[in-house]
Amino acid sequence: MPTGPKGEKRPADPVANALLVAKIAVGDAEETHVSKRRQGGLKGGVVRASKLSAARRSEIARKAAAARWG
Repeated sequence: MPTGPKGEKRPADPVANALLVAKIAVGDAEETHVSKRRQGGLKGGVVRASKLSAARRSEIARKAAAARWG
């Protein structure tokens, strides 16, 4: 099955695909595909930061700054 630029599932029939793309462009249809990796990436950093103590976050930030500007 063909995929869109971000991995969305698209119809294999060119006419049906064109119709779907036109509907998405006009706003009659929505893009329903959101990759699991994207969903995990969006919430992963927030969840990780909430589990770390302030001192540990500061230590990680200090190490990152030293690596970047070291």
